[in-house]
Amino acid sequence: MGKVIAVCISEKKGTVKKDVGACRLIEEFGLEGDAHAGSGRQVSLLANEQVEAFRERSGGVVELPPGVFGENLLIEGYDLKSCAIGTGFRIGEVLLELTQIGKKCHSGCEIMQRTGECIMPKEGVFARVVKGGMVHVGDTVEMIPAPYRAAVLTASDRSYQGVREDKSGPRIKEILEEKGYQVGSMLLLPDDEDGLVEALIRLADEEKPDVIFTTGGTGLSPRDRMPEATKRVAERDVPGIAEGIRAYSMTITPRAMLSRAVSVIRGRTLIINLPGSPKAVAECLEFLLPTLEHGLGILRGEADG
Repeated sequence: MGKVIAVCISEKKGTVKKDVGACRLIEEFGLEGDAHAGSGRQVSLLANEQVEAFRERSGGVVELPPGVFGENLLIEGYDLKSCAIGTGFRIGEVLLELTQIGKKCHSGCEIMQRTGECIMPKEGVFARVVKGGMVHVGDTVEMIPAPYRAAVLTASDRSYQGVREDKSGPRIKEILEEKGYQVGSMLLLPDDEDGLVEALIRLADEEKPDVIFTTGGTGLSPRDRMPEATKRVAERDVPGIAEGIRAYSMTITPRAMLSRAVSVIRGRTLIINLPGSPKAVAECLEFLLPTLEHGLGILRGEADG
């Protein structure tokens, strides 16, 4: 459990916030009386541990009253910047949902002038108010892990050209949503390696889902380039996933030995190549998903290895 250390507001943007001890949070708006309320970043949160680390770096010379970095809620007990987008925070009757990690810093703001450094751009997070109510200093903060987030990428010349309907991508989405995943981007691209590389990088680096499932392009045809594209964006390999899928699929059809599918990590996103047929992706996900959630928890930092 975490704890609220300070509740801060400011009447003017770009100025240091002041600890008011308690404040009402208004649903889909922010803190009552705060200059940033109603903006895209409704509530800003900062870990007290990061403020203390900054104090140590400065030798204790810089005065750091609550709110000096522009945070609305100073929280103790959680590494906020490591939380996944969609993570919930329950404080009494209030429910917040994390929407953004970090921000662009305004070098001329009062915070920078007073401290010489602003830790909010790297250490702070922002949330929307899902349910409003009062928050007080000393209130307990309960973290609610975010649902796992996924994206789906289909590689198929014929589906991209409209010759054949893509049924595999929508089937993956359907199964994932049944299991409680939030599915974001659904992309359909031709079997072009460079285009697939570009799409995978954009998804992993900008959308940052927990997992990207690809379908198609893993066979022996000269146009099947999904494994090559996936390896080009990889930072780390996770060979056991692809090997496990192949081994399971071979209990269904010996043709599974012809799959060249791979599985890798980029950043904190797992990328998994699945087969191209709706039947095959359903079989593979049935085998994979019960174990995969543990792996995604490790990747997020929410579970032990």
